[in-house]
Amino acid sequence: MPRFSPSSIRNLCVVGNTGVGKTTLVEALLKHAGAIAVVGAVEKGSTVSDFDGQEKARLHSLNTSVMSFDASDIHFNIIDTPGLADFRGTTLSAMAAVETIAVVLNAQTGLDASALKLLERAKARGNERVIIINRIDAEGVNLEAVMAQLKSALGTECLPLNLPSRGMTRVVDCFFTSDSKFGTEISSVKVAHQQIIDQVVEVNPAVMEHYLEEGEAKLSTAELHDAFEQCLREGHLIPVLFTSARTGAGVAELFDVLVRLLPNPSEGNPPPFFKGQSNSTLSNSGQSNEQDRSEAVSVQVHADEKLHVVAHVFKVINDAFVGKMAVFRIYQGTVKRDTQLYIGDGKKPFKVGHLYKLFGAKHVEIDEGIAGDICAVAKIDDIHYGDVLHDSHDEDHWHLMPLALPKAMFGLSVQPISRGHEQKLSSALHKLAEEDPSFHIEHHVELNETVLYGLGDVHLKVMLERLRARFQVEVKTAPPRIAYRETISIEAEGHHRHKKQTGGAGQFGEVSLRVRPLARGEGFRFLDDTKGGSIPHNFIPAVEKGVRLVLAHGAIAGFPLQDLEVSAFDGKHHPVDSKEIAFISAGKFALLDAISKARAIVLEPIVDLTVTTPDASMGNVSTGLASKRAKITATDAGAPGELVLRAQVPISELGDYQSELKSQTAGQAIYNIEFSHYEPVPAAVQKQLTEAYKPKHEEES
Repeated sequence: MPRFSPSSIRNLCVVGNTGVGKTTLVEALLKHAGAIAVVGAVEKGSTVSDFDGQEKARLHSLNTSVMSFDASDIHFNIIDTPGLADFRGTTLSAMAAVETIAVVLNAQTGLDASALKLLERAKARGNERVIIINRIDAEGVNLEAVMAQLKSALGTECLPLNLPSRGMTRVVDCFFTSDSKFGTEISSVKVAHQQIIDQVVEVNPAVMEHYLEEGEAKLSTAELHDAFEQCLREGHLIPVLFTSARTGAGVAELFDVLVRLLPNPSEGNPPPFFKGQSNSTLSNSGQSNEQDRSEAVSVQVHADEKLHVVAHVFKVINDAFVGKMAVFRIYQGTVKRDTQLYIGDGKKPFKVGHLYKLFGAKHVEIDEGIAGDICAVAKIDDIHYGDVLHDSHDEDHWHLMPLALPKAMFGLSVQPISRGHEQKLSSALHKLAEEDPSFHIEHHVELNETVLYGLGDVHLKVMLERLRARFQVEVKTAPPRIAYRETISIEAEGHHRHKKQTGGAGQFGEVSLRVRPLARGEGFRFLDDTKGGSIPHNFIPAVEKGVRLVLAHGAIAGFPLQDLEVSAFDGKHHPVDSKEIAFISAGKFALLDAISKARAIVLEPIVDLTVTTPDASMGNVSTGLASKRAKITATDAGAPGELVLRAQVPISELGDYQSELKSQTAGQAIYNIEFSHYEPVPAAVQKQLTEAYKPKHEEES
């Protein structure tokens, strides 16, 4: 592969709702760039990015796929992503590895709720944003209405960089060209050109002054380019481009924009790295814990090949032939074959035996990867999603700000069909969880149950298919379990004395605890408020360990406890018989005693639901939601002929919502859900859950 510099790299992540034509558009770009000879088709299963058997069968993307290639003296890393909300975790992970996010819209439907959320996520993360309106030649397209919708939702910073010609057979540039002989379907090249130049120059006072004094003709290419980049970085401009991936209209113009205008790794906003003692310094929501906030110090990486290596793993693949493969973005330095790299805070480095570039299913071995590039290493079992790789201890404890990933709330209980295959199932599930940051596994010891948690019904079905196809593991499933939680309502105290005499040395530990409810979302806090050595300092961790046993397994219905503070304020010990195991047991039962007096309640997850539906179906949708304990929060205008309904709904009510919505709207509506918060379940539901837990709990004990 020819040598290139960070300034010659373009990293682009293509995102959008399912069915908008992302994969077909990527194919068209690859063909235009000369990276492939023939454009593949999704329906034939011949595209570069949808190479997985499940993707070919389902006719849409289920994984992120990286395509690296060279064209026009530029090295491209283009990432195609799934559109289904069920695979949003992998999409967001890929978005964090690039400078620019291209959000693809269907010209027929305009800005949908999924695309709007992706644009908001990109803005929050500091990505540059580009909107691509695809399928401009489809029937019934009203591009004027789509542009008006974009400006209404996102502001006047949405401006076209090009315009479709009359008949939608080609696209006309509006940035580098001030007029055109071709008539355009909307606006005019002259008007669009003036709007975007005015928007670009006003962000930089020096360029603005030069423009006002000398006019556009005197502005240098570098001045315009730098001002354009500044606009993208600051969110002062969201360029809009038009394409038809099917016919190729606008593809050449889109490629030209990628080469000439989109930022290279040294021009994008700096990624949010920080230095702290552990990756838990910041939670998955991106919020720092109060007690650790002072420990996290922002650090900056530079797209410089000569500095120490700093790279971040954003994707893990368990390949049947290559083994475990970690795909990472190099933010700083140069990774060469035989480089020694540290993983996170590890003290023992690994050797880069083989370094790869990816092109869909193909793995091309290379000698080195430089700052700004996306590469992969294989057969390093200790690498995991989210790890920072580095070649010097100067970067120990460096971490990338965790993503606020969607919460997995759809559960499915599984067990192997064949006895004795439990270990095989566990190993396969953990490999799948390594690949998808929004897929989680919990093993409930008290119920001897393994529960898979995903973002939706399709997500879980795909994972079960992968279990069968890739790992030859057959399972039987039980109805989905909801990720309920437990908490307390009032302050209370609990006490337990653990005393055991077995003939020799005994066991003794006595603990008094106080529990206090915390606000929703605050999690858990443990305090040592003992005085005078009533519980020796070396036994306090054992008390906390016993407390955490209860937190994990629940107290009244078998669900994890959250949003409470536990303080150990008194106790007793014995100079000979006090042991760690005694204080673990005393801590556990003292907490159970306190919770029995603290009005424990069960919490259920509430989601923000967004439904985009035809006007005519709004009544059916609203009526259906009313029967699901939904609280409708807003109804907004969407694309012409559509309404967007927003509501908060218990996740337990949405088990079969996909098929219900399809029936209510003749398949014309789409919906998205995102975790919002937990709130108490109705009294009848709590009674049902606690009564179902009692027999199992008593059986176990």
